[in-house]
Parts: sequence; C-alpha cells; structure tokens
Amino acid sequence: MSTLRRLAAASITLLAAVTSTLAATASPAAAATTPGIDVSRYQGSINWTSVRNAGIQFAYIKATEGVSYRDPNFGTNYVGSYNAGVIRGAYHFALPDRSSGAVQANYLASNGGAWAADSRTLPAALDIEANPYGATCYGKSQAAMRTWLSDFLNTYRARTGRYAVIYTTTSWWTSCTGNWNAPWANHPLWLARWASTPGALPAGAPYYTFWQYTASGSVAGISGAVDRNYFNGDRSRLIALANNT
Repeated sequence: MSTLRRLAAASITLLAAVTSTLAATASPAAAATTPGIDVSRYQGSINWTSVRNAGIQFAYIKATEGVSYRDPNFGTNYVGSYNAGVIRGAYHFALPDRSSGAVQANYLASNGGAWAADSRTLPAALDIEANPYGATCYGKSQAAMRTWLSDFLNTYRARTGRYAVIYTTTSWWTSCTGNWNAPWANHPLWLARWASTPGALPAGAPYYTFWQYTASGSVAGISGAVDRNYFNGDRSRLIALANNT
C-alpha cells in the first residue's frame, strides 16, 4: 500500500471512530431497547405480575382525557404496576378544543399525573394526536396549537417540577404545529409509528425516548391486543429518567 493510500485509510479509520463516538453519545444508551406497554380501560383486568414476568419493564397508563374524564381502571393499574416492579407513568389524552392547556395540565396533575422520585414513577405524558372526535388539529391554527401546548407543558412543569413526555406522530406534529421544535430541548419524545423502524422524527427532535411501534401486540397477563413500546436505553437509564437524575 502506498503512503498516500495508508494516509487515506488512516483518515477513514479516524472518521469512522469519530462518527461512532458521536452516534454513541447522540442519545442515552442508544444501543439498548427496553420493552414496555401503554394501557387504558380497554385492556380490562391486568395481571401485572404476569406482565412483569413477561419482561415488560415500564407502562404508561391512561389517567385522564380532556377536562372531565378519568379512566376507571387507572387507580388499579397504577398501583398494580408499581407493586409488580413495573416502572409506570400516567398519560393524558389532550382535547385542545375543550379548554386551555393549563386547565388540562392541572386536571392531569390532580388526577394521577403527580410525580415522586421513587425509582418507579415516570413524568406524565401528554398524548397529542389527531382528534378522534372532529377536525384533526382541533380547529386550531399552528400558532394557536403551539400556544396551547406551551400552556400545558409550562403548567405541568410548575405543578410537578418535571418536563412532561410528549406522545405524538411526526405527521400530526408537522401539520398541526408547523414543525415547532422548541419542546424537544427538554421534553422527551414518545414517538407513535407502527412500523419496523421509527422513521423520521418531528423537526428538531434529536432522538426518541419512547417509541410505540405497534398497537396489536400481546403480553402475558393481558387479554387481547396491547400497544407495545421501546425505551431508548437500558433499565438503568429508565430509572434515571424516572428519578430525574
């Protein structure tokens, strides 16, 4: 090999090493995926010991919707998952056409979305997606939606001291917020994409923290289909997220 070729090869090796290092630090424990689920009353009675024994390590559990609905199974699921050793969090299904973001954030925080550094409680999640009851963007302009989201996120942080997780799809976020990227500086992304790969992320999001990859999964201890998720890290990083450390 000529000197020129050796220098070129060395440069390629160095570039690969730098690229590898950058990839490794782009997200917490990016090489690991930790399995989890999200549930609501539609999953019925859940045997959380069987769920944990099946390898599920975290669960997001529906707590509230809009301004007046509280999932009837939330209390049982929230306590049962905790007692089984599943790291759990509450989530709120947003209805931005029903009230201000602050009203709904306070409703969540007062009905299961509080937080404690107990190694098993994740910050609550805001589920913001296409409106199942009407116009996709809830009749709001992109600017108005950004205002609503800011209102919710800021109020939840003031109530709990934590940045809420944001569950959304890339297509909805693009259409309804206009590629708003400000939240991704602090708020973990929970990406919904039922596919074999995460695909494109919302603009400005450096990585996903959670990925819901199917709505038709199965887990021991649950009858019927259940949403399956991955956490982008190992269990130690998941506990760190739970404890805000």
